[in-house]
Amino acid sequence: MPHYQRWSFRTFILMMMAMPFMVIGRLHVTSNSRPPFNFTWPTKKAAEVEGDLILGGLMMIHERQDDITCGPVMPQGGIQALETMLFTIDQINPILSSTAGFTIGAHILDDCDKDTYGLEQAVAFVKGSISNIDDTDYKCLDGTVPDVRNKVISGVVGASSSVTSIQVANLLRLFRIPQVSFFSSSPELSNKQRFEYFTRTIPSDHHQVMAIVQMIRFLKWTYISILYEESTYGIKAFEELEVLLAQNNICIAVKERLVKDSGVAGEAAYNGIVHKLNSKPKAKGVIIFGSDQEVSGVMRAVRRNNLTANFNWIGSDGWAGRLLVSEGNEPEVEGTLAFLPQAHPVRGFDNYFLSLTPLNNKRNPWFIEFWENHFQCRYPSSPPTPYNQNWQRTCTGREKLTPEGTEFERQLQYVSDAVMAFANAFKDMHQTVCKGQRGLCKEMVPIDGSELLKYLRRVEFTGLSGDRFQFDDYGDGPARYDLIHFKQVSAGRYRWLRVGEYHSGQLKLDENEELRFRGDQVVPPESICSRPCNGSQAKKYVEGEGCCWTCVECILYQIRNPDDETQCSACPQGTLPNAERNQCLAIPEVYLRPDTGWAIGAMSFSAIGILLTFAVLGVFLQHNDTPVVRASGRELSYVLLSGILLCYMVSFLFVLRPTDIVCGVQQTAIGLCFSVVYAALFTKTNRIARIFRSGKKSAGRPGLISPKSQLMICGGLVTVQGLILLAWLWVSPSVAKHVHPTREDNLLVCSSFTDASYMMAFAYPILLILLCTVYAVVTRKIPAAFNESKYIGFTMYTTCVIWLAFVPIYFSTASHLPLRITSMSVTISLSATVTLACLFSPKLYIIIFHPERNVRQFFNSRTRDMLTSLALRHRIVFRECQLPITHNVSV
Repeated sequence: MPHYQRWSFRTFILMMMAMPFMVIGRLHVTSNSRPPFNFTWPTKKAAEVEGDLILGGLMMIHERQDDITCGPVMPQGGIQALETMLFTIDQINPILSSTAGFTIGAHILDDCDKDTYGLEQAVAFVKGSISNIDDTDYKCLDGTVPDVRNKVISGVVGASSSVTSIQVANLLRLFRIPQVSFFSSSPELSNKQRFEYFTRTIPSDHHQVMAIVQMIRFLKWTYISILYEESTYGIKAFEELEVLLAQNNICIAVKERLVKDSGVAGEAAYNGIVHKLNSKPKAKGVIIFGSDQEVSGVMRAVRRNNLTANFNWIGSDGWAGRLLVSEGNEPEVEGTLAFLPQAHPVRGFDNYFLSLTPLNNKRNPWFIEFWENHFQCRYPSSPPTPYNQNWQRTCTGREKLTPEGTEFERQLQYVSDAVMAFANAFKDMHQTVCKGQRGLCKEMVPIDGSELLKYLRRVEFTGLSGDRFQFDDYGDGPARYDLIHFKQVSAGRYRWLRVGEYHSGQLKLDENEELRFRGDQVVPPESICSRPCNGSQAKKYVEGEGCCWTCVECILYQIRNPDDETQCSACPQGTLPNAERNQCLAIPEVYLRPDTGWAIGAMSFSAIGILLTFAVLGVFLQHNDTPVVRASGRELSYVLLSGILLCYMVSFLFVLRPTDIVCGVQQTAIGLCFSVVYAALFTKTNRIARIFRSGKKSAGRPGLISPKSQLMICGGLVTVQGLILLAWLWVSPSVAKHVHPTREDNLLVCSSFTDASYMMAFAYPILLILLCTVYAVVTRKIPAAFNESKYIGFTMYTTCVIWLAFVPIYFSTASHLPLRITSMSVTISLSATVTLACLFSPKLYIIIFHPERNVRQFFNSRTRDMLTSLALRHRIVFRECQLPITHNVSV
């Protein structure tokens, strides 16, 4: 073996990477389930097509197996994908040859759906490309150039699985070889910092995850399980699913990995997974993000454990529509909803594929294996495989593939688009670099991978499917998905049918296609842990479960806390729960309204009192200069009538809707009106008492008995009350407030009515009442012709009785504020009425019914007789000049 003169650094790296895969010996089965065999498996083969620019192809021709390197041949994702690549090359080569003068060839290898084996196979793609990145010549020690016959690969189509594509992309990046995958959809591959030379015609799973979440929301599922394969494809999708589901308040009951990278799981492993799913019986919805081989194992376990009706599946593109999953597992798969990147048939491919036979398809070295597997026979002179040893029937080669017996892969468009993308990139690069020269110019031999990548990312074309294609900003295919549904179309016949699509972020279902989940069931099965609680119930979560809870009824006067659904909150005072018990509604305000019986009674009484007061005032004004009016002390009488009028008017304040202003006016008006009345009465009684007390001591005239002086004394007394009220208003103003004697009451009242503070308004008037009563007692024996002490006394006695009765009523009606307010109003009006009746009715009687007495002559003679009698009794000497009758001691 010749020795090379010198090695490049990248050549050394290449050899180090390839060394672990260089030894391929005879494999012996380690599992007890398969008999041992003594032949090389797998045999390394390649599908070859000659051309000026060679595309490498990495297909999963065989399934992955745990006990041996490669499993059985894969009809759909393997053989059909390979033939699609060859068919597309056949279609575009005549066009390229006629327009540009070059053709595309192919060198297609099998990765057996294993990342390690796929990486080993991909080493063949870079062997011929070393000179593409390294100018070092290979020379033997004797100076001769070795015969290196490895093909120079301009680009690679594949791999199928994301985990294999990641491994291969890391290798191809070192040698600047562009790669276009057709089935690798992991979001990780969109990272162009790591995978600079990787591109794909299929969209990223990021969009598929969003479509699945929208489907879950459409089904109104809130409690689901997730199975995801142990690979970049499954793990990355699960990570995104977990985030999006949480954002949409959808809980994950069970999350389990399906073995892939670490081997092939056995029946026991799948049984365990199914039992874990069944441990959460309310989570009937299950998302499976995996490949067909793993999902097929799950379905078989479901059948073995008789759990067919327990689950409804949401599938990913890794197994949706795959015969490997549904064949033999139809009842288990029934009702599945799955997403596939939207693809249309490659025009002409079905007829092309159905016309193939082992005799006319020599370029596909695995076609005979497919033929044997499809027709369950042994082809003459075919090499032995672990899967054709037991077939007794011999293939004739004259068997025919039929549409009824052949299930086509739905996503072959992406394989064709990958080849078309390279073809258009080659063509665009040729037009720019070779400037119209037919055939490849020296600038394209060998082709510069970094330059080719620029043209590749910019391609835009109409593929063999008729769809327009263009890579997005991340080098991914357009995000379009078909929603497919596996259902029973007739007794015992099942089919995958398109029922909708996901495009531009929106899920749309076909109105003409009916969803059918199990048999004739058209209503989606429930996949929720707990039903929503009523508005009157709080959630008590099951420990460790975000979507499982029990509903706890909130007690009376409580609703569920709007900010924390796990708590009940008492409605604030003045509110009550509504009928649904989901919000607190304000209790209508209750106050003494003018239209209530209490108010009408109080106002009627006050209105009558006001009319009577005005009537008395009118009579007094009309007879203002008559002796009776003058003798009654007309100035104080008018003050007294004003106070009485104020007392009656206060009742109307009580029926106004309480506000801070109304309450303030009430607070001052009550005390003020009484002060006016009883200040006038006190002034009257005090004047009489002083006159007669002074008369006992001397014949001199007492001071401050003139009308003006009396008004000043009365005004001073009222001013004292005014100052008291202003101070009280400053220190403790009465304001409108809501009070709640019971939980269902909402009374709007002035704050002074809720306690005994109104007694502050009555303190000073009560003092005046007591003083007036005392004076009334002191002057009770003065003859009636000279004074009205008897009437004042009767007024005071009656007033005291009224107020003594009012006080217990006031304090005993704290829980019935309308009654309390009405009782106060009536008490005030009654006090005014007593004063009006007792003091003014005798005078009105004389004025109206005995006007002959209301003359000066009658009044003077009557007064002299009574003065003489009084003087003899009390030994008082009155001198007419000193105490004229006009001063009227009797008033």
